[in-house]
Amino acid sequence: MAATRLSARLLKVRPVVDIRPRNFSKELRHGFVGMVGNTPLIRFNKLSEQTGCDITAKAEHLNPGGSVKDRAALYLIKEAEEKGLIKPGGTVIEGTAGNTGIGLAHICLAKGYKCVIFMPDTQSQEKIEVLQTLGAEVHAVPAVPFDDQMNYNHQARRYAESTENAIWTNQFDNISNRRAHFETTGPEIWQQTEGRVDAVTFSTGTGGTIAGVGSYLKSKNPNIKVVLADPEGSVLYNYFKYGELKRSEGSSITEGIGQGRVTSNLQGAPIDNAVFVSDKEAVEMTFFLLHEEGFFVGASSGLNVAAAVKVAELLGPGHVITTCLCDTGQKYFRRLFSRSWMESKGLYVFTRHSNNEREVAANYVRELDLNRS
Repeated sequence: MAATRLSARLLKVRPVVDIRPRNFSKELRHGFVGMVGNTPLIRFNKLSEQTGCDITAKAEHLNPGGSVKDRAALYLIKEAEEKGLIKPGGTVIEGTAGNTGIGLAHICLAKGYKCVIFMPDTQSQEKIEVLQTLGAEVHAVPAVPFDDQMNYNHQARRYAESTENAIWTNQFDNISNRRAHFETTGPEIWQQTEGRVDAVTFSTGTGGTIAGVGSYLKSKNPNIKVVLADPEGSVLYNYFKYGELKRSEGSSITEGIGQGRVTSNLQGAPIDNAVFVSDKEAVEMTFFLLHEEGFFVGASSGLNVAAAVKVAELLGPGHVITTCLCDTGQKYFRRLFSRSWMESKGLYVFTRHSNNEREVAANYVRELDLNRS
């Protein structure tokens, strides 16, 4: 409300002008919504040299809300508006590990909706704080399996059912999520590689990215390989390799990826193969990207790029492999970039901080721990 009053005061002191959109360069983005998508495609030079393939990634961390999930968030709300399911001033409700919620919260601010988020209490504190800063009402609830009625998704659904003028966006089973990547991410990859992409690989939580991108690219060239990347503790590697909904060993430190079921977004996805990426491999690649390529990203991004290298090894030299950088590392200071937390998980040794030339980075992480203790 204060922001509305401030806007009104500012408008009173300005002369009335013609506010119709002018014809600027096509590069001009209109508002937050106009910033979603059209991210750069990056080639990792050192990894490409080492593998003999072009290892590339969509810079999804450069979306305005900071993650690949901005695309799904936009389409989840867009479809609800197209169907007349939400009226001005309504409430958008979602169950999310964080990034979809952050995207939704941004778009709700831009469009004048309220935002309510249910999320597992296993997610980073930074995500919760960002959501609250964006004005979202956050319910952090115990992490339980999907078949438990206290699962965060079911709690979000029930909350929406009891709230007037509200929608549950249902990112896992609402295929507008998949549509977002079929209509935007897939075409962007095709255009940016000039149709020369040989394979794509993505980790999955909802399944929207890999299903949408894979479906679009297969429509352009059925020979393009679509490879699912899966972390510890998920069922999808075993499902797509062996047809069994059986969890792999372990429990991953990555957030927002891995799954215990086949979502509606993932059903029928044109997946050719799957690779398993351990936390050790994901962490090693995350810190390789930081120290050797200069990209400060989260562990799911490290997992994706580690998977791209595995796909390159499977296909051999001379191929173009594309994945994505999901989000930045700024949401993970208390975990992934905390020495004490990583040591408690037995993963600090894989962060490359033990090298002498990385001592500055190690001291930085120690200082963060001291400041927050």
